[in-house]
Amino acid sequence: MRISGYGIVVLSVIVFYYLDRSVHARPVVLVLSNDDLNSGGDDPGVGDSSDFDEFGESEPKSEEELDPGSWRRMFEPDDDSTVEAASPQYFSGLHKILSAASEGNDRLMEEAVDEIEAASSSGDPHSQSLMGFVYGTGMMREKSKSKSFLHHNFAAEGGNMQSKMTLAFTYLRQDMHDKAVKLYAELAETAVNSFLISKDSPVVEPTRIHSGTEENKGALRKSRGEEDEDFQILEYQAQKGNAAAMYKIGLFYYFGLRGLRRDHTKALHWFSKAVEKGEPRSMELLGEIYARGAGVERNYTKALEWLTLAAKEGLYSAFNGIGYLYVKGYGVEKKNYTKVGLKTPRIYSAKEYFEKAVDNEDPSGHYNLGVLYLKGIGVKRDVRQATKYFFVAANAGQPKAFYQLAKMFHTGVGLKKNLEMATSFYKLVAERGPWSSLSRWALEAYLKGDVGKALILYSRMAEMGYEVAQSNAAWILDKYGERSMCMGVSGFCTDKESHERAHSLWWRASEQGNEHAALLIGDAYYYGRGTERDYVRAAEAYMHAKSQSNAQAMFNLGYMHEHGQGLPFDLHLAKRYYDQALQSDAAAKLPVTLALASLWLRRNYADTFLVRVVDSLPEVYPKVEAWIENVVFDEGNATILTLFVCLITILYLRERQRRQVVVPDPVGGDVAQPLDAEVAQHLAAFPR
Repeated sequence: MRISGYGIVVLSVIVFYYLDRSVHARPVVLVLSNDDLNSGGDDPGVGDSSDFDEFGESEPKSEEELDPGSWRRMFEPDDDSTVEAASPQYFSGLHKILSAASEGNDRLMEEAVDEIEAASSSGDPHSQSLMGFVYGTGMMREKSKSKSFLHHNFAAEGGNMQSKMTLAFTYLRQDMHDKAVKLYAELAETAVNSFLISKDSPVVEPTRIHSGTEENKGALRKSRGEEDEDFQILEYQAQKGNAAAMYKIGLFYYFGLRGLRRDHTKALHWFSKAVEKGEPRSMELLGEIYARGAGVERNYTKALEWLTLAAKEGLYSAFNGIGYLYVKGYGVEKKNYTKVGLKTPRIYSAKEYFEKAVDNEDPSGHYNLGVLYLKGIGVKRDVRQATKYFFVAANAGQPKAFYQLAKMFHTGVGLKKNLEMATSFYKLVAERGPWSSLSRWALEAYLKGDVGKALILYSRMAEMGYEVAQSNAAWILDKYGERSMCMGVSGFCTDKESHERAHSLWWRASEQGNEHAALLIGDAYYYGRGTERDYVRAAEAYMHAKSQSNAQAMFNLGYMHEHGQGLPFDLHLAKRYYDQALQSDAAAKLPVTLALASLWLRRNYADTFLVRVVDSLPEVYPKVEAWIENVVFDEGNATILTLFVCLITILYLRERQRRQVVVPDPVGGDVAQPLDAEVAQHLAAFPR
């Protein structure tokens, strides 16, 4: 008997196919204890607000300035860009790589890699970064971790941020937190400098294009941007004067939501029209636009006016923007940290504005108050108080709070020094940097049916440590096969190269908490797909998924205990895992019931001809197995037949036992009696 490709038995595929199982990495939940706090660090001094929130006084930088070597001009060319272009050979080679991936042209890919290699040899850091990617994936060159690392190292020294992300993730996987934390700290600071100054954007995670083994049609439908039917209806409503629709469209364009590219000009247009209709939320966003100079000339006076109007309408998050302007002295007569103004009407201080937001459970208010206490700006420095505010904000998903906590863990100020925690928090922030645009372009390519280009883009992000990209790239390789346009050492990927690449990607995703990836890794080791068959490592992968309360993994472990594959033969442990699978998910009732029936048969008729026949069914009936694979399931096997035979056999045996256990009645007839104690004990161990 062998295990199904989707899980442990084919029947489990039927049931778990319909489960709404999470395939995301587990969310971070922070709990602060006194042991985490570091004593000392408070002083009565008053800090300088010039470095409040880590933002400088200069104009915001463009994405290409923050991310030299950005692929943006390949997808969003900007004729007005003043950023000095990288090597012409770099962009020429990059263009050919993307074109070759789209067209499935292996000769063009070879030409592209040759061109990039020549530019790399001349010292261009961005070309060196691409060669690191080439050697890391084994694309037109023999895969080499050492050469990949060397090229990324040179590229990072030359200022390529994507290579710095790759190196940081490499160090993280090797538990070299002392090196990883330095790179992630720099990357996180760059990311922070690209954030908004008052109203934080929604946390936009890269879209997961699959859900388990199937395409995530729901998420993809909501990511089609202007082509989405729902968006077109919303746009029609906005054109007819619906203020709420105007606000939503402006929001989509401003933050780049629902598959739309960021367009500050369109956002300004829709917010302006919405405020004409009295829409208060648009007032707050207009304040942000003018404060940041997003698509317009920066004007702090107008920013303060719009934020004040929004606050008067009851939008407490707008108080954060006002408080920020006061603490920096932007658009106001002078900086005002904590003292109440004497003018009429009453002027609040920055601290009071932040406190108003906190009173209404706004996470940014907690964050901003934390900064005041951390740096002693207008208040007595109180690092412990600051830490508590940051933890509240971080648990609400505030990215800048994660950045401050990372710095505290990194330096040991306020929190005990912990490089592992610092690295993890810096990574969360760094992954929101400008290089994350790769995810949007990858999704656009996938939605247009350009699977090859999507694979290249997701693979680039995968080496940078993005779990969703690792998962998406692996899924494309598994789902599309030859149509994925996967490029190997000598042209299109062989089956072996494709399996190995997918296995490596799933493994990295599983390390970052993706339970579906952990299941697939277990399957890969069980069947020897992309790696050597290894039941022990398969069991380890299933244990990893089981630790995340995954019912399928529990079922798999029960099966392996039942058959002694990679785990000790133990029917009691097998039953325990089967029961846990059912407790974890009620949809597992059918496979668990059949599995328990198999256990009953194995316990009561061990080492009999009947059990040997049942175990040999997949090999004895290959034609039946092939029929199940080709007709019933994409990756099925004869295990379903085995379990049904077990069930039918048990029903037959129990019926025979029931008929045999009889006693003569007083008048000469035979009356059926309960089973004897020994048989009853066996049945009680594995209930129906």
